[in-house]
Amino acid sequence: MVSRGKLVVASAFAVGVVVLAGCGSSTSGDAKPVASTTSAGPSLAANVPNSYDPCKDVLQDVLDSEKLQNKHPVDDSSSGGVRWVGCQWVRSNGYGVSIRTTNLTVDLVRSRNFPEATEFTINGRRAISTRQFDGPSIKEACTLNVEMKGGSLDFNLNNPPSRRDTGSIDSCVLARGLAEKVVPSLPATA
Repeated sequence: MVSRGKLVVASAFAVGVVVLAGCGSSTSGDAKPVASTTSAGPSLAANVPNSYDPCKDVLQDVLDSEKLQNKHPVDDSSSGGVRWVGCQWVRSNGYGVSIRTTNLTVDLVRSRNFPEATEFTINGRRAISTRQFDGPSIKEACTLNVEMKGGSLDFNLNNPPSRRDTGSIDSCVLARGLAEKVVPSLPATA
């Protein structure tokens, strides 16, 4: 039996893959974002950075402090060459999050002009948080990308207002707080 929390998170992550505007086909048959790279704009690396594995390298102390559990691997790609590799977790009565390495750079995310794009630094690395969803649920979700060589560390957080523990907190505030705990574990060379 699948718990309501897992179902909400799974649904959110299925929707949360919408990182770039436009849809194309994918190998799994689901609508996926289409990467848009031109010689005039930021380029897309062929693969995700491999110097950090969110499934193994996110510290257990961080997961415990955020009450994140039920780790589930995610490996996704779009027909435009965008890839995400990592894991997702859920907090009972709280938010769900995927933490993945991606070949999307901070510059590429910025170039898409998503709503409420906010740039800052975390542990000396450039970062950007954005709202990448349309409709009434836009405030429930936040995507935060932290600079890595060849891409970024992607935090895709979904926080429905019905969630007792975190539903009243802005999803981008939660994403930034989590990123501030995770990013110090990135190797300096990543």
